[in-house]
Amino acid sequence: MAKRRYVARGVPGGYQIWDNRARRWWGDRYQLCPDDLVAALNRGADHATLTALINRYRAAKR
Repeated sequence: MAKRRYVARGVPGGYQIWDNRARRWWGDRYQLCPDDLVAALNRGADHATLTALINRYRAAKR
């Protein structure tokens, strides 16, 4: 199994996505684990799919 580029890591206050290639955090902090978003990022999903998933997790944060 290849090493995944994006992984969700637990941080104080929820979860954040870590980019292994760039070695930095990607996106916002999320209260719920963004499994669907991480899977979409790793498989190279299109812009519309990623935007919909980001909006869904941001709405769950409020």
